[in-house]
Parts: sequence; C-alpha cells; structure tokens
Amino acid sequence: MTDPATTDPATTDPIPLTLNLNGYTPLPPGKIAAIVTMLEMTAPPPPLPERAMAGLAVERVPAPDPGWYRDLFRRVGEDWLWFSRLRMSDAELAAIIQHPEVELLLLRKDGAEAGYIELDGRVPGEIELAFVGLLPDMVGSGAGRFLINRALARAWARGPRRVHVHTCTHDKQGALTFYMKAGFRPYASAVEIVDDPRLSGLLAPTAAPHVPVIPAG
Repeated sequence: MTDPATTDPATTDPIPLTLNLNGYTPLPPGKIAAIVTMLEMTAPPPPLPERAMAGLAVERVPAPDPGWYRDLFRRVGEDWLWFSRLRMSDAELAAIIQHPEVELLLLRKDGAEAGYIELDGRVPGEIELAFVGLLPDMVGSGAGRFLINRALARAWARGPRRVHVHTCTHDKQGALTFYMKAGFRPYASAVEIVDDPRLSGLLAPTAAPHVPVIPAG
C-alpha cells in the first residue's frame, strides 16, 4: 500500500505546479507521482478463502521497539517506496507505534518474520490499516489472505463504524483488486507528489525499479 503519511496535504510542502485535470502535468525533476485510491468498509466482510499453508501465525507486538520496527518497515516496504517512518526520530516513531490505539500484527512463517499489518485506531470510530505488507519472499504465497483475514477480524472486534485503507500505483500490481476482494469499496482518489526518497538516500537507488528515477538538476 502507499505510504500514508505522504497523502495528507498538511504533512507535505506545497508543490509549485498547477495540476492539469484534463491532460499531462509535468513534474519537476526529483519528484515522483502516484494515483492513490482510498477504500473503506462499514461492516465486517466474509473472510477471503485461504490456501492450505502450514506454519503461519499472527501475533500482536506490544510496544514495538523503534529500531526493530524501522528495519521491518524497510524490508517489507522498500520495493513499494515506503519511506515516511524512516525519516522519523525514535521518539516520533514510538509515539505512533506504541500508542494504545495502535496495534502491530506480525505475521510469522515457521517462526520467522514474514510481514505485518498496522491497525491505527487513533481517530475515534475508525480503524485504518495504516501499513499492510509481506516480505518479498512471501509475496504471492497466499499468506496475505491469512494475514488480512485476521487483521480485519481484530479491527472489527474493536467496534469501529468503518475500517479503511489506501493503495497507490507504486504498490504491488494487484493490490487494489486484493483489497476489493477482501471487502473494501473505493470511495476517493488523489494524486500524490513527493520528493523521490531514493535521491535523498532514505531508500536504496535500486528500490522500486518499476518507478523510474529522474534525478533533480
């Protein structure tokens, strides 16, 4: 999914360009753009069918250590250009991931870390699937269905009025379809423009080869 901290206009610097709503909008060098789709559900869905797959388990990680979390975040999200949590201080990161209304659900395969979903309930009445992802060797294995079924069950057990998530065109192909199959309904879209995190060194230059790097200057 897209990195949610970058989709809130209040968290980003103004971009000095005018968006052409009926054609192309040239971007300054060093910027990248994506189409973000917001999705929601207002009632618990039926669980997705799961493949028979031994060794999977989901556990809640209480008070995650910022260093451990940042490493997991990078390993899961680097190929999809996740970067917002990498530029936070330990204190800033801990204030989010150790908040009493935020839960980190860690997927394990045969005891090893395999992915995670972060449930953010800091907005009353809402649960956001703030980050959803698997380690690269688990993508396409069917483990995502196992993980999201349990995450959604946990989210709805908290009694929200809605559960929401968003994804973007930098994400894994098929992510949008996956969320819709899981019961989410698209309700809005946006254009997201940010500085390319590979140019600043936040992410490796080779990350996300499906998004071309266009250097600034």
